[in-house]
Amino acid sequence: MSTRRALGYRKGRAANGEDPRKRYPIYPIKGGAPTLIEQRDAIVAQLQDPNFDGDMDDLLRRADEIAAQIEQANQRDARLRALQAAIPPGDPQPTPGQRQQPGMQPDDQGNPHPVTAAEAFIRSQALEMFRANGKRGQFSIEHRAAPAGTVTTGTQPQQNTRVPGIIPQNPDLPLLVANLLDRQTSDGTTLEYMRDTSGPQSSWNNAAVVAEGADKPKSGPFTFDLITTTLKTVAHWVPITRQAADDNAQLMGYINGRLTYGLEYKLDREILTGNGTTQMQGILTTPGIGTYQPGSGNTDPKLITVRKAKTQGELALYPPTAVVMNPMDWQDIELDEDANGQFRVIANVTDPGAPLRLWGLVVVTTVAMTAGTALLGGFRTGATLWERQGVTILMTDSHADYFTANTLVILAERRANVAVHTPAAFVKITFAALP
Repeated sequence: MSTRRALGYRKGRAANGEDPRKRYPIYPIKGGAPTLIEQRDAIVAQLQDPNFDGDMDDLLRRADEIAAQIEQANQRDARLRALQAAIPPGDPQPTPGQRQQPGMQPDDQGNPHPVTAAEAFIRSQALEMFRANGKRGQFSIEHRAAPAGTVTTGTQPQQNTRVPGIIPQNPDLPLLVANLLDRQTSDGTTLEYMRDTSGPQSSWNNAAVVAEGADKPKSGPFTFDLITTTLKTVAHWVPITRQAADDNAQLMGYINGRLTYGLEYKLDREILTGNGTTQMQGILTTPGIGTYQPGSGNTDPKLITVRKAKTQGELALYPPTAVVMNPMDWQDIELDEDANGQFRVIANVTDPGAPLRLWGLVVVTTVAMTAGTALLGGFRTGATLWERQGVTILMTDSHADYFTANTLVILAERRANVAVHTPAAFVKITFAALP
């Protein structure tokens, strides 16, 4: 039987004179019925054909049928991968698609992927070769979580579109100050950027309604400082026995629980208080940020102080999005009571993992912030965290006398710096002493 007859075509033209080839696509026969891909491509070609004059309703119906069949096939494939990855209780021999060890869980589509630096390290071929070689020598694995970007020298870095919201973070760690910032990737070691020292927008924005033919007002003056700095390296290491290096669960515990968390904590402290020379540029040490402190004799509670500082940020025309404070100060705010003994802040005590918010601001608590002070601001508007690389994990047996003690070293490091390009977007708060 011919290809045309196999697909239901008749010879010649239809009774109404219509060419049947304009109604249904002709599929190539490759040893059987046309595949879903072939059917989809043929219908797509006809939908894209501006000269198609066949039965459009029938063509749209067939397009819907093929789309439904493809969706059903995708769902079946996803369910199959999920079923293969499931380990029933007492299964002594899991199938190859199942999770064999820590760091091998599938993603939402059933495909295995590294989520953290520890999982990327555990899955690496370099670790497998290191173990096969008797755990001798050294190797490193980099896990990059920052978006791609480029730093150019001599000019201000190009500003990418900023997406509102907080960048998702490892669920094992609390919300970090670094997650409040715009995060970009640097391709070099030197960072140059323009810092806007013009002050609050209200001081230079002279836009006004003018009569027809009248002179238009000029805004300004604008002042900028060219800031040149370098990316800084944050690193530390821990010892681990050769026996522990064979245990994936222990390795992930070391990398996530000690090394990665230590880097994140130090990064937060640098973002807040780095001196900008031998350390990263801290927001609190950047000239030009706003300040708010209750006046002499003013004993406003910390809850009220944060609200007034928010107003100061709004008057500068840089709407605040978050506030960072010491856990002790946040405790005072949550436990603040009115004259009737009622808490002024309604805390969700039944769900400690719920996001913290105050006056519409995201609250980040960290011991990296000195008690009695807080930092409020539009973090994504005011600063960018430039990262040269993600977290890099290195393992070696070449360290002092550790070789004879059957001890290895795991080292974690990252390179980054902060560009505080709009200091006026931040307000440093100094709380009044409690009575």
